[in-house]
Amino acid sequence: MLLNVIEKAAASRQALPPYLLDLLGQARRSIEVDPSFTRRCLDEASTLLGNADTLERSPVESAPAPANATKGGLAPWQLKRVRAYVEEELDGTILIDDLAVVAELSPGHFCRAFKTSTGETPHGYIVRQRILRAQRLMLETNDTLSHIACACGMTDQAHLTRLFRRVLNETPLAWRRNWRTA
Repeated sequence: MLLNVIEKAAASRQALPPYLLDLLGQARRSIEVDPSFTRRCLDEASTLLGNADTLERSPVESAPAPANATKGGLAPWQLKRVRAYVEEELDGTILIDDLAVVAELSPGHFCRAFKTSTGETPHGYIVRQRILRAQRLMLETNDTLSHIACACGMTDQAHLTRLFRRVLNETPLAWRRNWRTA
């Protein structure tokens, strides 16, 4: 599906956004080392492209996996609701207890099931979503990094920089300069 969308974009001579190319590059580099990270990168790339089929179901939900791989994980409807909730509340505080209520599970059961389904902790997922939103805002707006940090639910620019460097091994300012000039 993702390849079809990329092929359509190429056929219509649309330029792919830099952050999308970054995601695809990350997926390519991690395919042998970390398939679950690759799957998440491709899922996010599909979401950014606006592919309706992929928005409805993630690779975790749609890939035919062995029965024991999803045992103890979230049901597709739970995962969809949690992802929608995180997207809506990304600019504020997101508590595990709130996510558990959305998924209709206890907090402990929710954390285990989420990690089983996605391969990452709820906190790791939220951080990654905040970084992705920050990347989009850095490319689409001229807002300051401190304003972008607040719009992504972080306390200040230092918080954004610390998380950004941890996830991408680069500061937000350097990343923005590289992608803005490309």
